[in-house]
Amino acid sequence: MSTLTVADLSAGAMTEFQEKLRKQHEESMCCELDELLATAGDAHAQSCKNDFDGFKRLFHRFLQVKGPAVDWAKISRPPKDTIVAYEEIRAEHQLRDVASCLNKLAVVKLNGGLGTSMGCKGPKSLISVRNENTFLDLTVKQIEHLNKTYDADVPLLLMNSFNTDQETKKILQKYKHHRLKIHTFNQSRYPRINKESLLPIAKSLHVSADSTAEAWYPPGHGDIYASLANSGLLDHLLDEGKEYVFVSNIDNLGATVDLHILRRLINQSPDRRCEFIMEVTDKTRADVKGGTLIQYEDHLRLLEIAQVPKAHVDEFKSVTKFKIFNTNNLWISLSAVKRLLDNNAIDLDVIVNYKTLEGGLNVIQLETAVGAAIKSFRNAMGVNVPRSRFLPVKTSADLLLVMSNLYSLDAGSLTMSQKREFPTTPHVKLGSCFAKVQEFLSRFDSIPDMLELDHLTVAGDVTFGKNVSLKGTVIIIANHGDRIDIPAGAMLQNKIVSGNLRILDH
Repeated sequence: MSTLTVADLSAGAMTEFQEKLRKQHEESMCCELDELLATAGDAHAQSCKNDFDGFKRLFHRFLQVKGPAVDWAKISRPPKDTIVAYEEIRAEHQLRDVASCLNKLAVVKLNGGLGTSMGCKGPKSLISVRNENTFLDLTVKQIEHLNKTYDADVPLLLMNSFNTDQETKKILQKYKHHRLKIHTFNQSRYPRINKESLLPIAKSLHVSADSTAEAWYPPGHGDIYASLANSGLLDHLLDEGKEYVFVSNIDNLGATVDLHILRRLINQSPDRRCEFIMEVTDKTRADVKGGTLIQYEDHLRLLEIAQVPKAHVDEFKSVTKFKIFNTNNLWISLSAVKRLLDNNAIDLDVIVNYKTLEGGLNVIQLETAVGAAIKSFRNAMGVNVPRSRFLPVKTSADLLLVMSNLYSLDAGSLTMSQKREFPTTPHVKLGSCFAKVQEFLSRFDSIPDMLELDHLTVAGDVTFGKNVSLKGTVIIIANHGDRIDIPAGAMLQNKIVSGNLRILDH
């Protein structure tokens, strides 16, 4: 007697087999989630149910996905009127009635990330980046200055994750006497999935200091739409007369409220009302992996590298074909979010993130990105903004730039120093000895003068004395076992320093 294999199935039977398998996976997942929900206390049952409802929808879509998320042949460049130059918007209107425009705005900062990649514990927003001011301090100063200058009432909302919520709330106590309204809300908490069984690895809803903490994850910033609604803040903002939110990553120090873009949104005619603006900027070779805007099936759409068929990845990275990338600075209509949620019409592509936990367990995280929803909003557009609006701090090299005299700090905002003759920032590469913030800081008696720097590469055991000046192209390489101390007051211009250089105490 022969045994029937998958290879023997006809196309129709194969489809039926796959559908039965998907249904079985969904039923098994629902049973597991029900058991997990039973471990929740009454106080948390509803929020956990909301999380699981969102997770079920994402898991259903994950099971439906086949192959690349886009058909490359259907991609075209967006029509010219859908991506507007910032200079065009800046020239449109004189800035009158600024307070009335600002009073229709709320600012949301994405605050779910930890500082682990830079060797820090706790929320990344609490890392000191300039004059002992953290990302959060600078954000608060920016909005307070805006409100004071224009006698406006722009609130700040922080979207935390379960990783950052408690510590952020503790720090917020220092602002409790400020006039600025600060609200927090949490991303959902989704269960990691065993790659083999496609079932949750969690056995309880309670996250503790042991390995159960690894069973959960925040599902990306695309969760903002559902989380705003589930927290009650969406309705609260609408009741207060807020029309738009400006959303950005809290570690992007260039993402300040832009009055020209806001004015463009508020002053539109109702029939052409733009519900979503994505700030994009010109791509450089450092940004080749960044998502870009395309026209796809009559919609403006965000294309991420993970969605690109392998045969076209190099084409996607081209700075000539795809010239812009998403800064993740977004302006979104609150009433549109409400309408789309009510109709279950926010279409977010599923991002499948494979991870290996300690102990070797392979798991899957299902995530979404906030910008991917652009295709669901009416009259969505991109605005090509100056590079100055994209100033993220992802590494110690980025931190060195923003701490230096390349930037001036005013009311929480960083701007390129007028003494810098070039509009671009230096290209900085720091070795592994500088990767963690505390070790990075210990290697500088003071941050060097970098106003005339073009390129800096530092590798190995290197330290910098006070008042060092770096100009042109500077490369400093300490070989294994060697150490280089750059002496106080040194000026390095177009220099290569290697070998071993110790400054001895006398």
